[in-house]
Amino acid sequence: MVEIRRYLHKYPELSFHEVETPAYIADFHRKLGHEVKEKVGERGVVATLQGGKPGPVVALRADFDALPINEETNLPFASETAGVMHACGHDGHTAEMLVLAEVLNSMREELAGTIVFIHQHAEELAPGGAQAMIADGCLDGVDVIYGTHLWATTPLGKVEYTDGPIMAAADKFSINVIGKGGHGAQPHMTKDSILIGSQIVQSLQHIVSRAVDPMESAVVSVGHFESVNAYNVIADQAKIIGTARSFDESVRSLLEEQIVSIAEGTAASYGAKAEAIYERGYPAVINHAHEAGVVAKVAEETEGIHNVELSKPQMGGEDFAYYLQHVKGAFFFTGAMNPDWETAYPHHHPKFDIDERSMLHAANLLGGLVLETFNQRN
Repeated sequence: MVEIRRYLHKYPELSFHEVETPAYIADFHRKLGHEVKEKVGERGVVATLQGGKPGPVVALRADFDALPINEETNLPFASETAGVMHACGHDGHTAEMLVLAEVLNSMREELAGTIVFIHQHAEELAPGGAQAMIADGCLDGVDVIYGTHLWATTPLGKVEYTDGPIMAAADKFSINVIGKGGHGAQPHMTKDSILIGSQIVQSLQHIVSRAVDPMESAVVSVGHFESVNAYNVIADQAKIIGTARSFDESVRSLLEEQIVSIAEGTAASYGAKAEAIYERGYPAVINHAHEAGVVAKVAEETEGIHNVELSKPQMGGEDFAYYLQHVKGAFFFTGAMNPDWETAYPHHHPKFDIDERSMLHAANLLGGLVLETFNQRN
């Protein structure tokens, strides 16, 4: 696993630009004698292992795309592609599933069911690869699906799961404030887009505190506010970009309505105009209760895992959500934080890394879920 992970880490590929990685994955499965389908949903790979006995069809999913980040880890196997890095652990996800596939293949005749290995491209960039792979048939005949994410800020040996929402719907909004520029010495003759934009940003923060039911969860964050101009010129335009996160679809719709309404209304009150666009990203990842329970049961029995926690949902987004809209299953976090690290850098950080022992924990747990499902359904 370590050898594969480090090889993939050295040669990362961005979302929707993966070429060598899926070829590597397909070749690995083909050498095992698995049925292999390439270019599923454009760049995904699906490999099928038919057990020696009849039984259910279990799918496992691992993503393999990287991020547009310049690596700063100084690891001996650091990225050799400038500006591209595996800063989210997808190299580890792929390595653990390939070796698990090899192990399960060696048990082929004893397996009472079929395993579908879904290697997904483009998880990091909406619209993502999951929808296209599903449309291309990757879930055809599948009874249940499982997936995990190596989590660099969760201690090694810990597994976190939920029996409902585990990750949020991740949406993006952009607001273009159109005012009237002019000389900084004559503000009364302008419609100051920076001032108006600032009022919009302030007002957006009231949505969660005053419009969303306090028993529900939501986040509205502005990450980009830009208006480039000379120091003595009042800007005619300002650009605001942010993200909205939620678990419930009614809350999601409320956020969209409120963001657009506040932007347009605030601008209008100043005699200006705001163009607001709300783009829906991945929906919330919502685990099925029975399958989440299976995760907890198997995790308790898995070597190396000593802490299994029913945890709070996280506001990060994941297109694993689409698989769970079609078949039953569960998604969970496998701890990947080395206990000796002084600092555990978060995902999407240029110094991100994982404790590679976590890959073995994840593979053992995923393999255990396959066998447990076969036992329960036969």
